[in-house]
Amino acid sequence: MIRAIFFDFNGVIIDDETIQMKAYQEVLSGHEVALTEELYFGALGMDDRTFVRSMFEHAKKPLSDPLLEEVLGAKTDLHRQMIEELPLFPGVLKFLKSASREFQLGLVSMANLTEVSYVFQRANLTPLFSVIVTAEDASVCKPAPDCYLTGLLKLNELRQQERELPLLASECLAIEDSPPGIQSARAAGMRTLGVTNTVSEEALRAAGADVVTKSLADWNVDAVKLVFRQD
Repeated sequence: MIRAIFFDFNGVIIDDETIQMKAYQEVLSGHEVALTEELYFGALGMDDRTFVRSMFEHAKKPLSDPLLEEVLGAKTDLHRQMIEELPLFPGVLKFLKSASREFQLGLVSMANLTEVSYVFQRANLTPLFSVIVTAEDASVCKPAPDCYLTGLLKLNELRQQERELPLLASECLAIEDSPPGIQSARAAGMRTLGVTNTVSEEALRAAGADVVTKSLADWNVDAVKLVFRQD
């Protein structure tokens, strides 16, 4: 039985993968680093620091720590300007609200805390989530399982404080939009729901997604309980 749901952020809650790419393209072009769509989507699952380092390395450009911070700051500022009208996916807010009444919710994302906090504050999502894991909490990127294991650890620490029994990974569902995200959650022992917001159904199934859907607008609490009941 599913007792907790962990959500990815970019591409699952907020429809901004293309916006992220365009923001990076604009910032990186100022440093003579070309970012193609193929390069961007081939790096799904990376945190911002790893991504910027990999792009500079690909372009054979030197990258100092001060320049890295400058690029990251400029991208975050531009991204914020580009999401003035918050692009949440259709149906996701309704699903989050209903799911939070039946399950404990967690966020497991390689996005930075600044960007996550900005969106959560604007959309009033913070009260719905028990735990939040961002790039600052993970030492390695997806598809490594570390971020999901950290999310489960944080959740069980919270449950211990509330004198509740800990959850097993198999009692958790991860909702992801990318193959590295699916692989990360599976490696942590969680069930997985892939959403075709970013890549194809075939790519998500090849990564091992238990179930694939076109939209969270098609899901509710009863569907989660039915589809992900214990075999």
